[in-house]
Amino acid sequence: METTGRPGAKRIVVTGATGNVGTSVVRALAADPGVDSVLGLARRRPALEIAGVEWDTVDLSRDDSEERLTGLLRGAYAVVHLAWRFQPTHDPVTTWQSNVLGSQRVFRAVERSGVPALVHASSVGAYSPGPKDEPGVDEQWPTHGWPDAAYCREKAYLERVLDTFELRHPQIRVVRMRPGFLFKETAAPEQRRIFAGRHVPGNRLRPDLLPFVPDLEGLRFQVLHTDDAAEAYRLAVLNDVRGPFNLAADPVIDARVLAELLDARIVRVPRALVRTALAGAWRAHAVPASPHLFDAVLRLPVLDSTRAHDVLGWQPTRTAEEALNAFLHGVREGKGEDTAPLAGRKVG
Repeated sequence: METTGRPGAKRIVVTGATGNVGTSVVRALAADPGVDSVLGLARRRPALEIAGVEWDTVDLSRDDSEERLTGLLRGAYAVVHLAWRFQPTHDPVTTWQSNVLGSQRVFRAVERSGVPALVHASSVGAYSPGPKDEPGVDEQWPTHGWPDAAYCREKAYLERVLDTFELRHPQIRVVRMRPGFLFKETAAPEQRRIFAGRHVPGNRLRPDLLPFVPDLEGLRFQVLHTDDAAEAYRLAVLNDVRGPFNLAADPVIDARVLAELLDARIVRVPRALVRTALAGAWRAHAVPASPHLFDAVLRLPVLDSTRAHDVLGWQPTRTAEEALNAFLHGVREGKGEDTAPLAGRKVG
């Protein structure tokens, strides 16, 4: 499918359109009267039907995808690049090929096809270790990631790639979104599979079966409902803005907040003990989340989202607790969507 579109038409192309963020972003864009059409791209065509959204397939990990992608992007008003592969954590070469080399193919295709705007999904994971106290770090904090964790390493590397891209192509408006952890009900089964594995029963995530919350040094992180993040993406696409934007909702999540959500008590646990147990389980392929990502999460800085509030005019409509509750409900009920990444199934 190659299209040039009519002059002045706002045709938006979204890569990774069938995942957690992608399904929310295409809905937010398609519902905007200022958008003429949305093309969602993914490795596998979904059964999902959304008014105003067309689907096509492209595998960014393939060397021959760039030419096809250039044709698909021709005539687009903006490209939202969300495509990302979290697994397999035991094979970082595979994720590098999809995430880093694939993203570079997208960037080159944007330039070759003459797209005037690129909105890229970076992450809090791109940031170097930083303070856990509020008000948090702004967008000038270094983005060198936590190098042991493939996810952070790849996100940080792409920040450097975009630094060069912006210098070489100042005519292209580049936006980098750096959200905290993103949750919604229908993405919960995917996130359970990514971080806990396919065999963790969803119905075990009940307060009465989780008697305590571990209080770990550094366990302070930020959460945002995916639909709120999608609104920030919509604003970034349709407004003449550039640069990075932190995205997060209040409050910052720590052991106290988790204990209140789960009606559980707090138990102080040595970080080294949890890390050792996770490393053993990961090496045995019992869990998919690597201990290196655990190390990174305990070092991620708290974000200051003032720039998104002031420049984008963005405010989250849900609290961090509401986003986490949506995730928990989605896991227990096996919620999902008709896409390969978000296929829901209640386990246990």
